[in-house]
Amino acid sequence: MDVNVIDKLEAIERRYEELNRLMAQPEVMADLERLQALAKEQAGIEDLVARFQEYKKVEHSYEDTRKLLDDGLDEEMTALVKDELDSLRERREGLLHDMKLALLPKDPRDEKDVIVEIRAGAGGDEAALFAADLFRMYSRYAESKRWQVEVISSNESGIGGFKEIIFELRGRGAYSRLKYESGVHRVQRVPVTEASGRIHTSTATVAVLPEADEIEVDVNPDDIRVDIFHSGGAGGQNVNKVATAVRLTHIPTGIVVVCQDERSQLKNRTKAMAVLRARLYDMEERKRTTEVTEARRSQVGTGERSEKIRTYNFPQGRVSDHRVGLTIHNLPVVLNGELDELIDAVATQEQAELLEARLA
Repeated sequence: MDVNVIDKLEAIERRYEELNRLMAQPEVMADLERLQALAKEQAGIEDLVARFQEYKKVEHSYEDTRKLLDDGLDEEMTALVKDELDSLRERREGLLHDMKLALLPKDPRDEKDVIVEIRAGAGGDEAALFAADLFRMYSRYAESKRWQVEVISSNESGIGGFKEIIFELRGRGAYSRLKYESGVHRVQRVPVTEASGRIHTSTATVAVLPEADEIEVDVNPDDIRVDIFHSGGAGGQNVNKVATAVRLTHIPTGIVVVCQDERSQLKNRTKAMAVLRARLYDMEERKRTTEVTEARRSQVGTGERSEKIRTYNFPQGRVSDHRVGLTIHNLPVVLNGELDELIDAVATQEQAELLEARLA
């Protein structure tokens, strides 16, 4: 693949030099619209070309330094040369890695805040408890990144779990990290309600949606049916006396969003609209890109045990990501929000596949 990367970079460098020549031509300079278009294209590859030129200098220095080992140096000088080679090799590999990433198509959604939806799947009460574990895991991960966490809607089970919980994470690069968490998560453990000590397998589904601005999703108010009702969860006397829960139904698509966690009807409606926009935005994105549609369908699926991306095995204290074949033998640390190793592994594989497709 590295040979293909170098070939691609050389082609980009040639295009950069061609742009310089074109922009110096009198007829181009006289055409402001064309000049601006060429300048924009040049600015888009300028950093990449600079890195490639530095890479070639480092590669040249590496080869010159390596030849010194053939000159019969004494032991001390040989050690110095090898240290210099190690340093040059590390710099060369770092530049190559950066250039590979720069060749990847940019996902404009990466810097967006996210709305995360966790739902209990197969497994009854144990699945609801596992959904609560996942919510705590993502909350702690968000804390480590200094992201804000705000619950939008929740449907609690009777034993401290969640049948469903929807929450927002606000912070730089939230979607770029958590988009790999969409899918079915499976847990294997002995439930607290299991008297015989048998291991049960349960699932929960996670959907990560980039938050959409109003200008990105045009929702016609006439397409939304709004129902106001009394909240069914905790909330004290206010819940019983004042109707604050909001149900939004998007008539063209049939999407239904319910929000009842806030004591204010206005706040519930605002949060419900944010979820509705995110779901509509996600729907449109999946329509535009067939590959994204198929990936999401295969990840989220129906919540059955066989459709899994990750398994949390309590008896063996391990977590396995089935997409990349990575197993971490420290389950408590992962559940405490230390997810970077798992996320990095999936992200690296995706980047490699995108780069291979780009170079094909």
